Amino acid sequence: MKTKHYLTHIDVKTILAAAETHAVANKWAVCISVVDDGGHLLGFLRLDGSAPASVEISQGKAYSAAVRRRPTKGDEEMVNNGRFSALSMPGITFLEGGVPIITNGETIGAVGVSGVKSSEDAEVAAAGIAALGI
Repeated sequence: MKTKHYLTHIDVKTILAAAETHAVANKWAVCISVVDDGGHLLGFLRLDGSAPASVEISQGKAYSAAVRRRPTKGDEEMVNNGRFSALSMPGITFLEGGVPIITNGETIGAVGVSGVKSSEDAEVAAAGIAALGI
């Protein structure tokens, strides 16, 4: 029988706090979503001044990174490089800023961020994940 790793409540709080610290230090008004390996929301933070649309976008980025088991940057690049048929994948967000959380080669969740440039969104997500030390 396989043992499955998962995100705890403390892990989610750690990710959100580190991501928030990074965003605030850069004066970025973002929304931060943390999901489990099935893309289900575990934690969310909306910083002051973030756009209402960023709520759902951050959740979509996190969901996509979790269920596809890869950063959403690759999906955005795939479409930008002309693979428009990928747009038919149901429920997938094709914007950079979703980063999977991987431990021991297993995706256990993801972080999605929205509110600034996509590369900066991904930077905030990575800062949150880095706080786990995995």
